[in-house]
Amino acid sequence: MAARTFEKRRVGRTDLEVTTLGLGGASLAGIFNGVPADQARATVSHALDMGINYIDTAPQYGLGRSEHVMGDALRESKVDYVLSSKVGRLLKPVNPAQQDKGNWVDPLPFNQLYDYSYDGVMRSYEDSQQRLGLSRIDILYVHDIGVATHGAEANKPLWQQLADGGYKALRELRDSGAVKAIGLGVNEWEVLMDAFALGDWDIFLLAGRYTLLEQTSLDPFLTTCVERGSSVVVGGPFNSGILVGGDTFNYAKAPEEIVTKVKAINAVCQEFNVPLPAAALQFPLTHPAVCNVLPGPRSPAELDGILQWWDVTVPDELWTTLAAKGLLAKGTPIPGGVA
Repeated sequence: MAARTFEKRRVGRTDLEVTTLGLGGASLAGIFNGVPADQARATVSHALDMGINYIDTAPQYGLGRSEHVMGDALRESKVDYVLSSKVGRLLKPVNPAQQDKGNWVDPLPFNQLYDYSYDGVMRSYEDSQQRLGLSRIDILYVHDIGVATHGAEANKPLWQQLADGGYKALRELRDSGAVKAIGLGVNEWEVLMDAFALGDWDIFLLAGRYTLLEQTSLDPFLTTCVERGSSVVVGGPFNSGILVGGDTFNYAKAPEEIVTKVKAINAVCQEFNVPLPAAALQFPLTHPAVCNVLPGPRSPAELDGILQWWDVTVPDELWTTLAAKGLLAKGTPIPGGVA
């Protein structure tokens, strides 16, 4: 496939600009299914060759594996890119026989320790530079803080770490120019509203909560982002598979009401001869706060499939028809108005 010119959108009030399509690094690290390192590196290189400039990774992904393979590919790159990684987990060496591998098929021999403190954030940032083999990380997210990951009680002291020192560390890194933007990367929008009370953020990576299937983050979160000048990267645009022909929603078997809604959305897509995944991929960008959609292909071939969906022209009438049938939340921005 030939390279294309993607639209770029600005990250918050920073000077960073990202292509509206990005490359997520979790799948490449072997979540649920193994991905050979050569294949992972080739996928990153292919994304850059195709014109994608935004690449996201994290220490958690493969317990260091994602940062290693992405760094290998990015060091070889002759094109400019915008790279994000995350803080909040420190990796500690462990005997592989005693390791908690989670959903990673072949992780590196580490266990993760949650630490959102000032020192934890600084250590995490420096460790990521070492694993990547790169001096530059452009965007730094606080990873998976919140009730969804930790539970209500366990999250309280971790949130206090962020409030007492972690946020200060992030501000220092941004103010010094070490990183260009700071934010949070989570699966729940509610904690992002709490984050606004701590201070100003440039960008949030929110997975699965503003998709063609679910717009629960629309208000007050996305409306607050517009007011505060913060951008949003939408991860998980396929809701972990249900919008791309799978049967999983939020990493579990989809309940019947979700399956029924997907069938209704798909019927509208078929009416306009638009593949459901193409509509799912392009939908989040109808909101002015959203700067990027971040799928996670496992190979160059999967990325080519995503690019084919990306190139499909979605008529405005598809969105208005979905709105008219009550398949989009009230107030969802669509071309020419709101649902």
